[in-house]
Amino acid sequence: MAMELSSSAFRAGGPIPRRYTGEGEDVSPPLEWKGVPEGTKEFALICDDPDAPTPEPWVHWVLYKIPATVSNLPEGLPKTLQLSEPPGAMQGKNSWTSGQTIGYRGPMPPPGHGVHRYHFTLYALDAPLNIQPGETKKNLLKKMEGHILATATLIGTYQR
Repeated sequence: MAMELSSSAFRAGGPIPRRYTGEGEDVSPPLEWKGVPEGTKEFALICDDPDAPTPEPWVHWVLYKIPATVSNLPEGLPKTLQLSEPPGAMQGKNSWTSGQTIGYRGPMPPPGHGVHRYHFTLYALDAPLNIQPGETKKNLLKKMEGHILATATLIGTYQR
């Protein structure tokens, strides 16, 4: 069985409810996963928007050091560097340069720019990462090189 990522808030390929966007309450959506490969030591999660009018995909969320015993994330995780739930989890930098730059920031594409796709990608890792809170997506991906056992992606959409 391949690893699968889903949300009770929206279906794969469907629209992300306003609650989870910059136009709504801007809280992180609930996520759950199954089909975790044997040997998983921890997880990491990245959410980005490849449709953003920027040279690189716009990063909405960087979350890592999620314990291997965890199989879901509740709605509305705090926007802090370190989390108490899941225990030991850390968050990194999103693409915003002002305001809330750590933790989840929801969809907020330019008005009239069409439908954007938001990729929530979960990584199952074969070793705990030696990493600090506040990392960038680029640095996290570099630290994960050679340690990714499996990935699962959930895509949601949003337009303004």
